[in-house]
Amino acid sequence: MATDLDIARAAKLLPIQEIAARAGIPDTALEPYGRYKAKIGLDFLRAQEGNKPGALVLVTGINPTAAGEGKTTTTIGLGDALNSLGTRTMIALREPSLGPCFGVKGGATGGGHAQVVPMEEINLHFTGDFHAITAANNLLAAMIDNHLYWGNELGLDARRISWRRAIDMNDRALRSVTAALGGVPNGFPREDGFDITVASEVMAVFCLSKDLADLQARLGRIIIGQTRDGRSITARDLKADGAMAALLRDALAPNLVQTLAGSPALVHGGPFANIAHGCNSVIATRLALQLADVVVTEAGFGADLGAEKFLDIKCRSAGLAPSACVVVATVRALKLHGGVAKSALGTEDVAAVNRGIANLARHVQNMQKFGLPVVVALNKFTSDTAAEVEAVKAAMAKLGTEAILCTHWADGAAGAADLARAVQGLIAEGRAKFEPLYNDHMSLSGKIETVAREIYHAASVAIPPPVAAKLKKFEEAGFGHVPVCIAKTQYSFSADPSLMGAPEGHVLPLRDVRLSAGAGFIVAIAGEIMTMPGLPRRPAAEGIGLDEEGRIEGLF
Repeated sequence: MATDLDIARAAKLLPIQEIAARAGIPDTALEPYGRYKAKIGLDFLRAQEGNKPGALVLVTGINPTAAGEGKTTTTIGLGDALNSLGTRTMIALREPSLGPCFGVKGGATGGGHAQVVPMEEINLHFTGDFHAITAANNLLAAMIDNHLYWGNELGLDARRISWRRAIDMNDRALRSVTAALGGVPNGFPREDGFDITVASEVMAVFCLSKDLADLQARLGRIIIGQTRDGRSITARDLKADGAMAALLRDALAPNLVQTLAGSPALVHGGPFANIAHGCNSVIATRLALQLADVVVTEAGFGADLGAEKFLDIKCRSAGLAPSACVVVATVRALKLHGGVAKSALGTEDVAAVNRGIANLARHVQNMQKFGLPVVVALNKFTSDTAAEVEAVKAAMAKLGTEAILCTHWADGAAGAADLARAVQGLIAEGRAKFEPLYNDHMSLSGKIETVAREIYHAASVAIPPPVAAKLKKFEEAGFGHVPVCIAKTQYSFSADPSLMGAPEGHVLPLRDVRLSAGAGFIVAIAGEIMTMPGLPRRPAAEGIGLDEEGRIEGLF
């Protein structure tokens, strides 16, 4: 059986100039990175701002399982299918992080005959955007310690420094470190730590900025710590914002690539949805909307994380209003949510499917709470039976939505044609009445409780007194109006990854809250979720290498 990498290598890619022409982008707007990928100049973006925007379609999914759901694959397959039906469509995706590529997940460019390519390049260094974000993050960290070394004119309290270093790799040993050991020449020793780059506030700022001026303004608002009397110190106070923006200038231009079917795709930015806001860049999404009649985009992990943050954070910040939502599921994943062991997924079990449907149903109903019409994409596996598929279709019909069997992994655009027609219908009907889940004027704790109650079905939120005090302090400092970004496990509606299905009545335990003043939201950390993941016992990196011809092997 051909692997994703085999399929990607067998494809005949078009020169990126031809893909750009399909999207209405002239050669003069391109900054090529080789033959098959390019950045699109920011001047061209500004020139498109008066165009009438197309319709935005959000692809999300159930809580992920070891069986796999295929959310990125569905995003790509749907975009290809819409193009094949004559609807001018662009795809907008996040960039893969090296952490998961070498950790558990492998690549993140789709699969089978629904991929963005060149696969190896996108999954690894791509155009260097993540390296630029890492460098900007760590420049700020270096300037903080340099400021302390040269007399600390701003009176920064070394015990109250909140800015952490970053690296785009899973490395648990770096979660907590002691910096500046070795004596006087190396500075003042202090506790420090690393986050994975996708969790850095610089990544969030990068993805939410509308242009270069907005980027530098947001970078300047980043709070890096406090003085002894509690006064906040920002990156602008350290005069770091200009240099950080300079490092990010070229990276801010969105990246153009193609699908195996030749659809144009913008792949840009990449915060995780379990520890950050989980959406590709605002710049890429808005450009796609100005160039296409329909834009298909994806939010990370399940709808309780990526979609909620896409709708409550990104759409609020950028003034976006989706026209439809696709929730992705598989029969196999629903069986896992229904309590079946992974080793038994090949055996028909309609009862388990019906139990697992509770997870899918909650995600569908949650998206409907935002005023979005929903269609379910049911990715087909050979072990699925007619009775199991029918159980999903019947359950979704009761919720006023349709479950459509999809085979785009094997069949490309043709395998998602029925899904594309359903999405076209939802857009044409104009039923979307998008509204965020909460308003700006609600208290920060009220926003967290609203998400926990309405999306997670939690009975309450446990907010320890020190965390409550920090929330109050944020509000007193003028940040009460910002949205909240809850960092929790992706595997469950609760903070306990072992509680699959659709648990309710649980308590969401808050461990900490962080103010991301530049990004414009509060990060609420729930349970044991870490902003620096670790590698598994058998990391994917063990299977990655080069063949005799120097080609990369083992990415998937």
